[in-house]
Amino acid sequence: MDLNKIPQIKYTDSQNFFLLAGPCAIEGEEMAMRIAEHMVTLTNTLQIPYIFKGSFKKANRSRLDSFTGIGDEKALKILRKVSETFEVPTVTDIHTEQDAAMAAEYVDVLQIPAFLARQTDLVVAAAETGKTVNIKKGQFMSPESMKHAVNKVTETGNEQAIITDRGTMFGYQDMIVDFRGVPTMKQFAPVVLDVTHSLQQPNQSSGVTGGRPALIGTMARAGIAAGVDGLFIETHFDCANAKSDGANMLDLALMKKLLTDLVALKGVVNQF
Repeated sequence: MDLNKIPQIKYTDSQNFFLLAGPCAIEGEEMAMRIAEHMVTLTNTLQIPYIFKGSFKKANRSRLDSFTGIGDEKALKILRKVSETFEVPTVTDIHTEQDAAMAAEYVDVLQIPAFLARQTDLVVAAAETGKTVNIKKGQFMSPESMKHAVNKVTETGNEQAIITDRGTMFGYQDMIVDFRGVPTMKQFAPVVLDVTHSLQQPNQSSGVTGGRPALIGTMARAGIAAGVDGLFIETHFDCANAKSDGANMLDLALMKKLLTDLVALKGVVNQF
């Protein structure tokens, strides 16, 4: 798959991986701008093509009282401000066909959540906006089956598809990543490893998802070694008090060391 078909991914001579990173959810303008500024500075220095990530709303929640967002239009306007201020593309997830048209007015990449990867109307609606479509592999789907999800995008005439692997269910409360699927899925579209969601521990009895953030570096390095085109990492400067997915996000202060190490590893991998 030609990465140049994805206009948001601007490669440099270093041929780094590209990065989708930011908070799980947009909690407010100040936090979004703070995270974006930090990430843009880092990625510019390390020459990593960067897309700012933030969910404008959270629809897949375990409990009715879970945080879902600050308001659709308010959050989308913040994403637009991030893009305009720092001159970077943005990505957000959508959950309905109506979301696709609305979010496309504000962001560059529309993301299909893993739970919804087989929802034909949703995938087609995203593709028809002309935006890049990032399809997360369902936790219940094989790597081979992602060909059909990508075809739903390309058969609309939109060649801008990405696949993101966020792990496969292993029992009821854990996830695993089968790296054998990376070369398979790369036949269909550029492949991203969602590092932080792959380390989730869902379906906890409390109704609050757990995670294993201590393994973020291990998982990210494994992804680069396996040949993924990009990485997806959720990050926050106050993970303990984040309103969504704080248990598996990377502390923003740790991002510099991780990305520096990953760029060095990518340089080695490129020699093979």
